[in-house]
Amino acid sequence: MRKLIAWNVATLDGYFEGTEPWELDFHETVWGPELEKLSTDQLADLAYILFGRKTYEGMAAHWTENSEGEIGTAMNTVPKLVASHTLKSVDWNNSTLIDGDVGDAIRRLKAEDGRNIYVFGSADLLTTLIAEGLVDEYRICIAPVLRGAGTPLFKPADKKTSLKLLEAKALQNGGVLMRYAMA
Repeated sequence: MRKLIAWNVATLDGYFEGTEPWELDFHETVWGPELEKLSTDQLADLAYILFGRKTYEGMAAHWTENSEGEIGTAMNTVPKLVASHTLKSVDWNNSTLIDGDVGDAIRRLKAEDGRNIYVFGSADLLTTLIAEGLVDEYRICIAPVLRGAGTPLFKPADKKTSLKLLEAKALQNGGVLMRYAMA
């Protein structure tokens, strides 16, 4: 069975972007050889990247313009799933729009054998996936930044979700990579 893994970079105070869409300057504080290796390892491990509409649009714009290197090539070739109620079509290479209920679609894919499904960014979509109990693992890199305002990675929820720590690793540049699974 596949796992659904949520991957994100967030500030110490919990924001995954600033007050403006795609305000991600804090990513530069943690990017380096360690996160580059993690990124290539994750891209080799995945069957699909799952995006919400906003993240899909931003990633498509960025990676079609920055297709160089191992990560750029992979981002433009790996299969991508897009959960959206407003998009009618998707045109980035290897992208498929999920018809109908995203929870049902992900449950079907998770039941199959194969490599994993990763959610990059997509905080609104992540809220839905968490509520439906679909996330198997959280991988979060904490940037050593207090942003003070922005878009929170995790939205308020109706219930508590208990997690168990799988790994905590300090990066050479001051970031901390954490991996959690469902408790």
